[in-house]
Amino acid sequence: MIKISKNYVSVGKKYNTAPSFLWDVISDTRQWPKWGPTVKNVQSTDRFIKMGSEGKVQTVLGIWLPFVVTDYNEERNWNWRVGSIQATGHRLETDLDGRCALWFDVPFWATPYLIACQMALVRIHSLIFSKTHLS
Repeated sequence: MIKISKNYVSVGKKYNTAPSFLWDVISDTRQWPKWGPTVKNVQSTDRFIKMGSEGKVQTVLGIWLPFVVTDYNEERNWNWRVGSIQATGHRLETDLDGRCALWFDVPFWATPYLIACQMALVRIHSLIFSKTHLS
């Protein structure tokens, strides 16, 4: 699924799981290297992020960049700044039948990054349906 808004482009996927379960996967810094194709490692002040959480992410190129969570609403959305760039937004939407959609929002100038986001959505699907995703 793709959406275009005034300020960004989004790619998303629906999952047949509770929003709290999906939120645990995307807000747990230990999980980021498992589903984020551009994240090799994470060092953070918090295992589960919150507003203002800080740390460093190691890219697949081996470069460490500082990050800070700049917007946070429990089980709804979180955004972050990586280095000096406002990076990907992460947003959950729940429909009336209890299914949950995860959306990654990227600025228009970063539209090619939607490919990495699409890969992340597939990896998240695998994590959700594996019994060891939170190990």
